[in-house]
Amino acid sequence: MTGFSPFSPPPFAPPHSDAPHDWVDRLLLAGPGGEECLHLGAPLDRDALRTLVEEQSVRLTAAGLGPGGTAALRLPPSVAFVAVLLACWRLGAQVALLDHRLTDHEIDAAVARLAPQVLVGSAHRPAAALRGFSDVEPVAVPLPDGQPARTGHALIQLSSGSTGPAKVIARTAADLLRELDCYRRLVAFPGEGERVVLLSSVVHVLGLVGGLLNALYARAALTVPERMTAAGILAAVADSDRPTTVIGVPFHAELLAGAVAPPALPRLRRMIVAGELVRPGLPALFTERYGVPLGTMYGMTETGVIATDLDGTLHPAKRPVHGMRLRLVKGELQLGAISSPYPGLDDPTRWSDGWLHTRDAAELDADNGLVTVLGRLDSQVSIGGLKVDLTEVEQTLTALPEVREAVVVFDCGAIEAYLATEPDADLALVRDGLARRLAAYKRPRRLALLPRLPRTATGKLLRDPAALRDTASAGTAGAATTH
Repeated sequence: MTGFSPFSPPPFAPPHSDAPHDWVDRLLLAGPGGEECLHLGAPLDRDALRTLVEEQSVRLTAAGLGPGGTAALRLPPSVAFVAVLLACWRLGAQVALLDHRLTDHEIDAAVARLAPQVLVGSAHRPAAALRGFSDVEPVAVPLPDGQPARTGHALIQLSSGSTGPAKVIARTAADLLRELDCYRRLVAFPGEGERVVLLSSVVHVLGLVGGLLNALYARAALTVPERMTAAGILAAVADSDRPTTVIGVPFHAELLAGAVAPPALPRLRRMIVAGELVRPGLPALFTERYGVPLGTMYGMTETGVIATDLDGTLHPAKRPVHGMRLRLVKGELQLGAISSPYPGLDDPTRWSDGWLHTRDAAELDADNGLVTVLGRLDSQVSIGGLKVDLTEVEQTLTALPEVREAVVVFDCGAIEAYLATEPDADLALVRDGLARRLAAYKRPRRLALLPRLPRTATGKLLRDPAALRDTASAGTAGAATTH
């Protein structure tokens, strides 16, 4: 079980004690007062943001939050989210981020698991799903059963749970600042005077640190599109004369690559994606459409960014960021980590002896230090005594012209593939393409065609076999069995 142990709580350490006491003011909020820092429907300068953070600090203090306290945020992407998050940290509190799209039942379970002293939600329902941001009024509610911080971490996140239950992951303020320093050292990553159009959720690590916090730290203006459609994103990119980088997940790159007659975007520098492997052909397609690189990053919620290929010249390899220590043990990529990012969890299969187990298969080039992530270790299965890599099957499928997206899983002793195909795609052509590219024992026993594949809140493809099967049998898919 992940999370805090009620029987043997870790020794208390004041949150943020490993970072300067004024790290929020000095490193995130500092800068010329009239400088635009956020644009969520309207520009917001640093003076205005500092005022909002101070106002939220007063409200949170009135709700009982203080140094060593704990707060959970259930807010949609908004100026309010930014102000409340920074206010909590200014007060020396530990913050847990909860995705606003979770149901009340899921929120209740998370609150019971994390035991925050204050829950900050919205006074009214957020906008529709395709809206990029909302205009909300935050409400801080004291919780009678909440507990003060039991560790020195500043941030608590839940993993996306694309393959199973979410893990509780904790990071210190110093770890967040270390990651921001890694971004600062990347010449191609957005910096002062530039602009970020953010598509990733600010509740999860890429959108939070690589997007929001880096924009504040590096003094790059952050824009969130009004609508998360191809047209909405492209309009946001075009709406500035600053050099612009788009940050999202591969799904967003697929969306933009499929846009019909996109406008000229002379200030677009690149798009950067992370979160899952990019299908073969997407980087070239994106560059052909927009004339700029599709950069990729590899990272984990546990540690943030690990390796990058921001210019698309190393694909599929990536270069580790500054200070990152990597090694391979029986094909598994492991990362140097002084302490475990899983509070209250003693599991040597996840962290042991100063090494974090990624559970990803990879290759490390001893000559140049580049790392190539091959996929999850649990993607290797045995069929009749023969090893099959499900990632290979998946990428073979997505390379077929009829297939837009694919998820390949192993369940009940058989390989199953769930596909989103082009309109009027011929299943016989898919089968024929697989027959020419894969040995018979590697081919999926079942192909299920769906209008679209289910995704997690972060935009990752869902990989839980039971959930995929439920989606396919819900009357929205035409399923076919192949042998």
